[in-house]
Amino acid sequence: MSNDLRNFLALSYDELEDLNLRAKEQRLSRVPVETVREERLRYLTDEKRIKAVTLLFSDLEGRLHMLDYDKKFLVKNWDNLTFDGSSIRGFTAQRESDLRLGMDWSSFYWGPADVFGNGKVLMFGEVIDRDGTPYTGDIRSVLKIYADKLYEEQGWTLNAANEIEGFLFNGANAERHYHETKTFEYVNTGGYFHSLPSDPLRTFIDTVAEVQRAMGFQNEKDHPEVAPSQFEINYSYGEVVAAADQIQLYKLICRQVATKMGLTACFLPKPVVGVNGSGMHTNVSISQDGKNLFWDPKGEEQLSSCGWQFLDRILTHANDICLVMNSSVNAYRRLDPHFEAPNQIIASPVDRGAMIRIPIGNHRSMRVEVRAVAPDANPYMAMLAVFKTGLEGQTAEIENLRQAKRYLPDNIYTALDDFRNAEWTTTLLGADVKARYADLKQAAADRCPRLLGTIVKAPEVQFHHEVYNQFLWNRF
Repeated sequence: MSNDLRNFLALSYDELEDLNLRAKEQRLSRVPVETVREERLRYLTDEKRIKAVTLLFSDLEGRLHMLDYDKKFLVKNWDNLTFDGSSIRGFTAQRESDLRLGMDWSSFYWGPADVFGNGKVLMFGEVIDRDGTPYTGDIRSVLKIYADKLYEEQGWTLNAANEIEGFLFNGANAERHYHETKTFEYVNTGGYFHSLPSDPLRTFIDTVAEVQRAMGFQNEKDHPEVAPSQFEINYSYGEVVAAADQIQLYKLICRQVATKMGLTACFLPKPVVGVNGSGMHTNVSISQDGKNLFWDPKGEEQLSSCGWQFLDRILTHANDICLVMNSSVNAYRRLDPHFEAPNQIIASPVDRGAMIRIPIGNHRSMRVEVRAVAPDANPYMAMLAVFKTGLEGQTAEIENLRQAKRYLPDNIYTALDDFRNAEWTTTLLGADVKARYADLKQAAADRCPRLLGTIVKAPEVQFHHEVYNQFLWNRF
């Protein structure tokens, strides 16, 4: 059918940026949800060129799911959207499969038509149980409830910014074909900060950065990373739920842009042995009435006592929550003590082998950087673990806690044992969700060789939760 007959929404990147920044300001200003909902419904009704709303939600492992609702249907039925939860790994059992999707009206995004398709807007959904309460397996909702409670009771805003590394490999679906090829092929071997202006890696980075900018990410810097064909595209911090949403959108944008180039954007923590792996350094702070509670110009490293206490609690529970931050078999290859791996349970302003770093900051930017988070972690669960542990966890009575020589697990089985045996992870997630999450991680581990060895094995790629292949999993 000729495109001339279709009158679907396709806005310029400048127009998209203006719309998305206005929506972002509404989130930051905490405009009442009723006001935002009415505004969005009125917009959807009046904007005839929109054909569908893409609703996004994440499963227990952090895998992103998307479904399109016809715009006219959604405007009339937004408060009664149902789906089969038993088809989502880690969600309900078949006998209790019906779940609902609520709309988080504040999480409204306009996406470039050349990436997401003409006539569509995006929104994040909230999974609702049969009784109308937030579904416990939807960690986004759990995180949102936790953050909102702290704001209402303490006036605290939880802030996060993530530095997400990834690799760009030759060929579409390179991960799905890894069991055949036994290798990933670089598109660039230049290394840190180095690529030619129009080579595939630079073109990919530039394109992703343009899409992010149009979607209101407010970019900061982008560059090739240390390993060959590795990239990092940084953007500004945000309130914790919006920040976790942006992680999901970032990876979605990278994958879509790469696919359109005939390439693969890969977020395996260590897809190639012998070079640096990929991390998701998670920078966090807490503000109250616009004041950064982690800043103290007279504090050690200019970090406040509140910040140091936050940091100490994370160090105390580091092994308990390691499985949340490093959720795949492959993630434990990255925790190799070589290649700047942050596997030491210490805090340092300079040591990049430290699990936690205290970067140079000021009254605006002072933060704690948790470096031991892998890019394939469920971003909502990782954020919940970092903030709730930092605020509510215990502090161990260990001499020189911040520099004691302790290490994170070097394999998923040890991490599973630590996770299952820890009382704190039951407090963090609840007994039911904790058990389901551990079972999913156990199933992935048991499908892979127990010993990592020195080469990346096909099963650790095939059964990686982000290389989604429902047919393959259903064969077991």
